Amino acid sequence: MKAQLYASIKQRNDRLTRQRDVLFTPLAEVAAAPMYMPSGHFITVDETMTFQTIAGFGGALTESAAWVMDRMSPAKKQEILDAYFSQEGHAYNYVRIAMNSCDFSLENYSYCAENDTKLATFSIAREEKSLIPLLRTVKERTGDLRIFFSPWSPPGWMKTNGEMNHGGKLKPEFYALWAEYYCRFIQEMKKAGIEFWGLTVQNEGLAAQPFDSCLWNDEEERDFIRDDLGPALHRHHFDDLKLMIYDHNRDKIFQRAKVVLDDPEAARYVWGTAYHWYEGCFEDAMFQNVALTHLKYPDKELFFSEGCCGGNSLHLGSWEAGERYSYNIIGDMNHYCAGWVDWNLVLDIATGGPRHVPNACSAPILCDLNNQTLHYQPSYYHIGHFARFVKRGAKRIISCSSTSALSTTAFANPDGTVIVVVLNRQEEKVDYTMAFHDFRLSHTADAHSIETFILTPTGNDIDKSRNNRCGSCPA
Repeated sequence: MKAQLYASIKQRNDRLTRQRDVLFTPLAEVAAAPMYMPSGHFITVDETMTFQTIAGFGGALTESAAWVMDRMSPAKKQEILDAYFSQEGHAYNYVRIAMNSCDFSLENYSYCAENDTKLATFSIAREEKSLIPLLRTVKERTGDLRIFFSPWSPPGWMKTNGEMNHGGKLKPEFYALWAEYYCRFIQEMKKAGIEFWGLTVQNEGLAAQPFDSCLWNDEEERDFIRDDLGPALHRHHFDDLKLMIYDHNRDKIFQRAKVVLDDPEAARYVWGTAYHWYEGCFEDAMFQNVALTHLKYPDKELFFSEGCCGGNSLHLGSWEAGERYSYNIIGDMNHYCAGWVDWNLVLDIATGGPRHVPNACSAPILCDLNNQTLHYQPSYYHIGHFARFVKRGAKRIISCSSTSALSTTAFANPDGTVIVVVLNRQEEKVDYTMAFHDFRLSHTADAHSIETFILTPTGNDIDKSRNNRCGSCPA
């Protein structure tokens, strides 16, 4: 049985590069070899047990990202769209946007005038300048684009601190009005030709940031959903939208889910829990909290809604930043995550923005506005090892590594192909054997490499390998 292989390797120029096809050998033939020993490192792939269904991958189209794209030449802008949304690129099928301004906006803004408690002045004209045209373009070229939105802050006059930045809380007297604000946004965007798949209640409601932010504790979010937002969405016939709670880091995902979802009246409006990675991106990534949330609430979905490499750095050419992506995608998928969405699609390579509160960030594609060139970061290729090959509707299957030196995950696509991703973050190469049914592949994972295997098993292959099994071979 042959398998296609794509690799990205730090010390070579391979970046999602097609390698020679690899050959899996029937176990009976392997066992007959004079020096056969069933030992060493193993990755065992088994598609007879399936887990969550994968919804897809995507990124965020912020005002900053749209601003940067609009300043690139038509050809380069098209290249960006192809890189992310074409079937030859990452085939993204999710886009996240902000309702009102976010930290990656040019300034603070909202959609209605000060103290407009009737929402009479509500207007999304600002989004018509750049964001909406881009969304229309992406929608036209993507078969089933799913757009969801998140608010960073209500208008300042609705909040206890009187501004959109620095946290503060929504005043209790504006809970019902704020719920209507979401619905009005959905309505106005629909008039502009943009229909939503879902929404989150609040971006990072546990953090008072120097930029757009609003604090919600567990009980406040529960009560707002139960008493205001859920009923408003129902009243306006938006019950089909996927409402996600939390939208913050993995560390407290279970606590938030428990408070909200243990209330049956609040839980009936909730589709799932969204979360980020900013509390421990590597070994202490707290993936177990994601899995425990699934095990406690198996009827609700888990959705990774934001991650980026920031810290006032562009992380130019950083392979470690790319590994942060692949390590986290593997960890999240192996702990029941259904969808994975990156942060900014593009940013300016000179500023890591623009951003109305100074703090540079990275993006998988950085744009040099002066030279009109695109810089593809290692993170772009690491994401691609999943997004390009794992199709919507795929089921996660077992991929078990016998060594902590290799991280792995695997999926069974709707078309019958099996996708296996293997990540080696070590300084040394790792030799291992991949086992799939009664086939074996001896392989070496280069130092700091990520590889995607595309297996296309047929019934004849599987039957043949079983029929050829020798009596002394393990089952």
